[in-house]
Amino acid sequence: MTYCVGLRIDSGLVFMSDTRTNAGIDSISTFRKMHVWEEPGERVIVLLTAGNLATTQSVVSLLDERSKSIADRVTTLLETPSMYQTARLVGNTVKEVISSHADAGQKADSYFNASFILGGQIKGTPPRLFQIYPEGNFIECSEDTPFFQIGETKYGKPIIDRVITRRASLLDATKCTIVSFDSTMRSNISVGLPIDLLVYETDTLTVKLKRRIDETDPYFQMVHTQWGEGLRRVFAQLPNPDWA
Repeated sequence: MTYCVGLRIDSGLVFMSDTRTNAGIDSISTFRKMHVWEEPGERVIVLLTAGNLATTQSVVSLLDERSKSIADRVTTLLETPSMYQTARLVGNTVKEVISSHADAGQKADSYFNASFILGGQIKGTPPRLFQIYPEGNFIECSEDTPFFQIGETKYGKPIIDRVITRRASLLDATKCTIVSFDSTMRSNISVGLPIDLLVYETDTLTVKLKRRIDETDPYFQMVHTQWGEGLRRVFAQLPNPDWA
């Protein structure tokens, strides 16, 4: 299992993903699920992956190889004119990988299931954020729902629902995302450290912050401690029900 979050707010984009994959409690590994293509001054593209590891790695490898190949004249991530066309390219690549690996009768919602969050900005166009499904189709975030989650989503969603709007600052969005991950890891051992964080500021066309957070990170440990203590304190302050 995994957990990935992408937020699109007016001031920019925030992405976070864990690195844990497991095939049972005695088989746990670490793999990067955040992938970045950047041409400073031209474009920043971020892809978060969840689901079958072989499928997601094949999709990322194919996108990466094609972006570096001058002989293969297909449109690449570094050539798409807009983020919408980038989402179409990733979606088509997902369909290509699944169809090439699946046996007859197998579909995207079976063994090869994988999902993605794609976001970024291309020069001359606004930042955008998409969720791409195993079938290759996709949706874009909206004013009402300025974020996407994939993987183990239920434990980290309430804090984002309550705090994040399109007018949130990058710092608040980053802090909220860290709390969301802390809540998820508290309730589900299949999501764990280290986690990868990327912050992008609108119209800068370069990555503002990229950081790997592990168990020694002092800010994450402070959030973990103070958030738990704060919840217990607020709970204790709530009046008891008077239903007698």
